[in-house]
Amino acid sequence: MGTIGSFGGIAYEKYLAQYPVELAVSTKLWTLGENDFKVSDINGTLIFQVKSKLLTLHDRRFLKDAAGNTLVNLRQKIRTMHRRWEAFRGESKEEKDLLFTAKKSKLFQFKTELDVFLANNKGEVPDFKVKGGYGESSCSILLGDSNAMLAQMHRLHSLTTMILDTDSFGVTVYPNVDYAFIVALVVILDEINADRSGED
Repeated sequence: MGTIGSFGGIAYEKYLAQYPVELAVSTKLWTLGENDFKVSDINGTLIFQVKSKLLTLHDRRFLKDAAGNTLVNLRQKIRTMHRRWEAFRGESKEEKDLLFTAKKSKLFQFKTELDVFLANNKGEVPDFKVKGGYGESSCSILLGDSNAMLAQMHRLHSLTTMILDTDSFGVTVYPNVDYAFIVALVVILDEINADRSGED
């Protein structure tokens, strides 16, 4: 695949580093009709923003760069047994632009864990796994069924986040891993975890 963690071999070269990258992700817990994320580096510089369209037939999230250009759009696939999200290049919805799909590892689970399949993977073994449970203090993004870690996510708790009613977490992305891809997985994980129905 060339670059570990790239979008099915379609790496955004500007989002690769030879060293670990620390990101801070913050989201307002309740906004009207949308749930926006902001992703910054350790200096507070905006790198990504996530815009949402919730009050439509399909929930969609748009991962954009700091200038507002859409890199990837994430779309929830309804009427599937496992809650499933699909990621497409740019703002496309075409099958040819599908980058990856992510779904819950098990139908019933107490903590949200995900299996991630690149578009060209037609088998049963996922290319990536998210383990550890979103509601816990930390979780890991792993390469396939191995223990090779690509990124770790941990919740940040502070007085500021409580007062401003925000949800914040840090993400450590390991070297040579596409961190746009990692942020897309974090967004999906957050959205699946936020669904309290428990039916999938």
